[in-house]
Amino acid sequence: MYERKSRPCAGRHVRRFRRRLPLYMFVLAVAAFVLAFAFPQEDPAAMTPFLPVKALSSGLPGTVPSPEGQGVEPDIPSGGVEDGEWMLTLVNPWNPLPEDYTFTVKALSNGHSVDERCYPDLQDMMDACRREGLSPVICSSYRSMEKQTELFQNKVARLMARGLSRENGETEAAKSVARPGTSEHQLGLAVDIVDVGNQSLDSSQADTAVQKWLMEHCWEYGFILRYPEDKSGITGIIYEPWHYRYVGKDAAAAIYESGMCLEEYLAGTAV
Repeated sequence: MYERKSRPCAGRHVRRFRRRLPLYMFVLAVAAFVLAFAFPQEDPAAMTPFLPVKALSSGLPGTVPSPEGQGVEPDIPSGGVEDGEWMLTLVNPWNPLPEDYTFTVKALSNGHSVDERCYPDLQDMMDACRREGLSPVICSSYRSMEKQTELFQNKVARLMARGLSRENGETEAAKSVARPGTSEHQLGLAVDIVDVGNQSLDSSQADTAVQKWLMEHCWEYGFILRYPEDKSGITGIIYEPWHYRYVGKDAAAAIYESGMCLEEYLAGTAV
């Protein structure tokens, strides 16, 4: 049988390494110190995929912006939830989604979903629009917090790719994509509806036959055009001639007849 020979030199190497270990550690510490200054870490805030809702929300919680863009504090009920007026829950850049807000999701035939309580009126509205020979298409509906975060951060990333800082990118992105926790789509009461012949989410949508019909008749089914062209200073959102919000038939009729937006209507009814 082969007999393995001892290797006494291995013991000398180990002892030599142990004697020099403090020196090696000192050299590594110096190298790490130098690298830290040569390549400083990025600001942790800039590396965060998304910020908490409260950190992202501008303005004062519980307020709505005035036409001049300044926060005012009218006696607006907290979305009417305590009074059971779920359809009037206010969600905007100044009023995040209530933490305890819940509802039952109703799936639509095209894969989208809404709060089941607004589904019958939504179906009636879509059917009525189709009876006029039009072709409305729901392209966006209920969104989870994760989905809204993904959409917002994608918009911020595109703006940063154009040269904007993260802070400026978030500010600009919030004009067209609500910050996570401040989107009406998270209520399950908002739908984006387009004409099958023009599915671009831009101002051209207002000229389609579908939008002209919806703007004239949506209130009959409890919906309102949520972000009118002349109300951006109040809603904090650009003109969106495709975004409809369920508020119930009584409120929708009052808002349509008065020309107010939801923020103005809630401030008025709270007086």
